[in-house]
Amino acid sequence: MSPRRTFLDAGVLIAAARGTGGMALRALEVLDDPNRTFVSSIFVKLEVLPKAVYNSFKEEAEFYESFFENDVEFWVGFSDEMADFAQEQAARFGLGALDALHTAAAISAGAEEFITTEKPGKPLHRVKDLRVISIHRVR
Repeated sequence: MSPRRTFLDAGVLIAAARGTGGMALRALEVLDDPNRTFVSSIFVKLEVLPKAVYNSFKEEAEFYESFFENDVEFWVGFSDEMADFAQEQAARFGLGALDALHTAAAISAGAEEFITTEKPGKPLHRVKDLRVISIHRVR
C-alpha cells in the first residue's frame, strides 16, 4: 500500500503545535501516520509561521519549520495559474480566499485528501475534487 498524499489545512498544524485537547491529539495522529506523505504550499506556511515568529512562540515556530523542512515531500508555490485556479474554486464552492488557495494547491499537488479542523457543513466540505476530512468532533 503506497502512502496517501495528504494536504493539511493550517488549523491542523496549529492544533498539533499547540498540543492541548482532543483536536491536538487527532492532529498529531495524522502527522504520525506512516501511511501518509505530506504536500503543502507557501500559503499554509504564510498562514502559520509568521505569527508564531512575531509573537516569539519559539517552540511553535520550530514545530512548523520542522514540518515544512522534514515532512513535506512536495511543495506548491505561487503562480498566476494557481491564483486563477483558486479563484475558480472559490466561485464554484463558495470558499474564502485562503481555503480556495489551499484546495487549489492540494489538487495541483495531487493530494488524495485534505485534512482540516473545519466543521462538516462549512463551505470547504463542498469541494468535490478531493476528499475533505475534518478532525473536528461534534459533542
